[in-house]
Amino acid sequence: MHIDRFREMYVAELQEARSVEAMLAAALGKMAEAASDEELRKAFRTHREETVAHGAQVETILKRLKAGPLEHKDQAMQSIVREAEKMMGITEPGPLRDAALIASAQRVEHYEIALYGTLATYASSLGLEEDARQLGDILEDEKATDEELSDIAEGIVNPSAIEAG
Repeated sequence: MHIDRFREMYVAELQEARSVEAMLAAALGKMAEAASDEELRKAFRTHREETVAHGAQVETILKRLKAGPLEHKDQAMQSIVREAEKMMGITEPGPLRDAALIASAQRVEHYEIALYGTLATYASSLGLEEDARQLGDILEDEKATDEELSDIAEGIVNPSAIEAG
């Protein structure tokens, strides 16, 4: 596919966002199972529910734009998820693995913050204010999740991992 119009690029990026949310929903379930800290496990489960809702919102936007079913696989997210799975496999269960899980999840959040910030800006530039609002709301959710993960890391998990050795 060759993209030669701004709106086409916007739609292609939305299709990748759909892919991101699908991959992330699966990964967050695994991350919740691998976490030992109950607060972290709960945060992953909550974010998985949000992720599913975000995917539905992106799907709604794509339908509103009458975008075809073409699926763009987001290769960057595939790599980030693979790295998270690798870290789950090579870290000792407990606080150390929890710290690695948070680091992996924050890589995802930062990627999503960049993605949804860009999409909201594109939508606004195209005069698609409803899209811009919805994408901006998703962006704020991603920022809040990143802050929550930082709080769990700094307040609970990292000190426990350091204490454990």
